[in-house]
Amino acid sequence: MFDLPLDKTVFIVCIAAYTLVTAWTDLRLRKIYNKVTVPMWLAGWVYQGVFHQWDGILDGLCGFGVGFGLLFVLWMVGSAGGGDVKLLGGLSVWLGAGLAFKVVFASLIFVVLGTFGVLVAGVFKRGWRKTRDRYRRKKSPRSRKAANETNAQRSDRRVMAFAMPVALATWSVLLLFQNQW
Repeated sequence: MFDLPLDKTVFIVCIAAYTLVTAWTDLRLRKIYNKVTVPMWLAGWVYQGVFHQWDGILDGLCGFGVGFGLLFVLWMVGSAGGGDVKLLGGLSVWLGAGLAFKVVFASLIFVVLGTFGVLVAGVFKRGWRKTRDRYRRKKSPRSRKAANETNAQRSDRRVMAFAMPVALATWSVLLLFQNQW
């Protein structure tokens, strides 16, 4: 049926399993587990070493720098969660620098479009004020400053899970740039 070489088959199966599992856990549980991301990260190094030798390991290192590095910066400024950083860290070793950059960029586009869709749907369903109050950070009752939030409160306020846009972006990029993997 499909006449793919072994390295491409391993690549597709692993990326498919990883993106499906992380998207599902992030959507349902709002969590991306280390027991998924760390083995994927390690397997990425093995994959690169076995199928692409030193060139693959170097590309995986550059990819990790791009995927993990860019999301780490977003995490440091408070725009991404720690699970999102690990998600891209595990994925980018497999993708290499060029594809990892494209996936990060496409993910951000999917996040913007998805967030816009969720907010517009919320306005139609609940109205402007309830939608605004749902996603806005709560103010401290005694001052005009924003109240300190727990991780659970911040997670509840999150408009959308990042793993789904990453999965959509990954498959979009892989389909558009088939010659690069």
